[in-house]
Amino acid sequence: MHIIVDDLQGQAVIQLLEEHMQDMHSSSPPESVHALDLNGLRAADVTFWSAWNDTDLAGCGALKELTPTRGEIKSMRTAALHRRKGVAADLLTTIIDTAKSRSYTQLYLETGSMIEFEAARLLYTRFGFVECAPFDNYEEDPNSIFMVLQLP
Repeated sequence: MHIIVDDLQGQAVIQLLEEHMQDMHSSSPPESVHALDLNGLRAADVTFWSAWNDTDLAGCGALKELTPTRGEIKSMRTAALHRRKGVAADLLTTIIDTAKSRSYTQLYLETGSMIEFEAARLLYTRFGFVECAPFDNYEEDPNSIFMVLQLP
């Protein structure tokens, strides 16, 4: 598998992100969906990666700069055929390594509190993320769990 910084122009990436948005809306009320759309992911303060197994898109993830010392993970998604193969862990490692190289001291994320997000929460916990209060512009939401990783 190889992971690249992606320009979000390829049809496979766009399709995976559309699937991501559909799933978010099917499992969360509209006011609790915090996924960025294509324009949001193309913003200057966002770096987006895609993970490939040869020519097959395996997953994606993004890092949004909140401040010069804080970042947020966005749009983590593994393609259905590649789940439980380490794609998300490899993407998360890339994002954490990038955050460290930028001298971030904190890396945040928001994920769902429902059962559909349990695997994601377990992955983040395995990497050292812990629950925290809402950050940036988020507010308390029973459908959201907020997490942070303190970086060296």
